[in-house]
Amino acid sequence: MGQFIQRVLDLFEVAPSTVAAQFAHPRASRRIALATCDVAYAFRRAKRRTIGMVIGPDGLEVSAPRWVTVGEIESTLHEKADWIVRKLVEMQEHQRRLGEARIQWRDGVVLRYLGASLKVVLDSSAALKKNSAQLETLGDESAASFVLRIGLPITASPEQIRDATQAWLMRRAKELFAERLDYFAPRLGVAWKRLSLSSASTRWGTASADGAIRLNWRLIHHKLDVIDYVVAHELSHLKVMDHSPQFWDTVKSVMPDYPERRRVLRDEPLAPWG
Repeated sequence: MGQFIQRVLDLFEVAPSTVAAQFAHPRASRRIALATCDVAYAFRRAKRRTIGMVIGPDGLEVSAPRWVTVGEIESTLHEKADWIVRKLVEMQEHQRRLGEARIQWRDGVVLRYLGASLKVVLDSSAALKKNSAQLETLGDESAASFVLRIGLPITASPEQIRDATQAWLMRRAKELFAERLDYFAPRLGVAWKRLSLSSASTRWGTASADGAIRLNWRLIHHKLDVIDYVVAHELSHLKVMDHSPQFWDTVKSVMPDYPERRRVLRDEPLAPWG
């Protein structure tokens, strides 16, 4: 039995002779047995030259050209069985850790803000209007941390604390994103027209040919150099709408170290918001 398959059995505490470990994508349309695992995956036909496989929080997604047969697709999945199972296990463990890190909304909760710590403090004094917020910076620029005072009583519900904090973060995000768009747009020789915020769970940004930019407000948790990467990425799409070598050369023209910044988005996931 393969080492990766044994990890699956250990994870689910399943003996090899009993029921197979199961992974099911919520939009699954096909199912396949990969070694001791039962994998239900989402499938779609796409304009591409090869079979594509992506493993995300929901599970396995497969895309293939229209001329590739189901038999060829399943043969490829069997060839990649160890890799698929390993990634499914890793993703499930990653999601478990994120669940444990879910934010507990209460007085004194600590979040990330521009890569530093942000402590949320409830303050019902006359200095703050209800639901308003005031940011305080502690330490120097090299080791800064922040306190966000929210105009709420100590008896405020978790939902009230979350909503007031999110409202402030979203306002700050839109201000900062607009500043960074204005900085990079002339360096790339493009012009953006509109900025809106998203709450997407899997995408950091999108760009439309008409100059509309949409950025995930939760980027505000990351350091400025990571935010700048996403901004430069989306602005580069106003010149090259695909992810061809020409596109990545465009990003590189204003950000030679973009691979390192991009890697942070993958390797430093944010705690679930809710």
